[in-house]
Amino acid sequence: MTQPGLEGKHMTQKTFAAFAFAFGCLAALTGVARAEDAAGDAALGEKVFNKCRPCHMIGETAKNSVGPVLNGVIGRKAGIYEGYNYSEANKGSGLTWDEATFREYIHAPQAKVKGTKMVFAGITNDTDVSNLIAYLKSYDAAGKKTP
Repeated sequence: MTQPGLEGKHMTQKTFAAFAFAFGCLAALTGVARAEDAAGDAALGEKVFNKCRPCHMIGETAKNSVGPVLNGVIGRKAGIYEGYNYSEANKGSGLTWDEATFREYIHAPQAKVKGTKMVFAGITNDTDVSNLIAYLKSYDAAGKKTP
């Protein structure tokens, strides 16, 4: 004999289990997408770098311009690239351009380093910044592409 309402309860548990499984899958996929976003895509970052090109160069033939060469910039101390005339604010900032510091700086350069010569509105799209960082990391300090 079946208890009244037991069949309905059983169906509700199955439905809930299916919903929970689907939600878990969606959450996992979203997490994977965010992890990839944080890692960045160097090929897409090259396109983002077009915003930087008017002032910066990168690669084996790069030279200082309005801004310093960006070869090996991720991991480099601020204000030390040879031959570039940095602002006192940049030289005295004590910053190292790790990913987190660069990310904060590129969002709003004037806010991060008060008195910097870098007159740039910033790049506020986090995906663009992640891609830019991946592109910058693809060049070593000598301007050679890294694998």
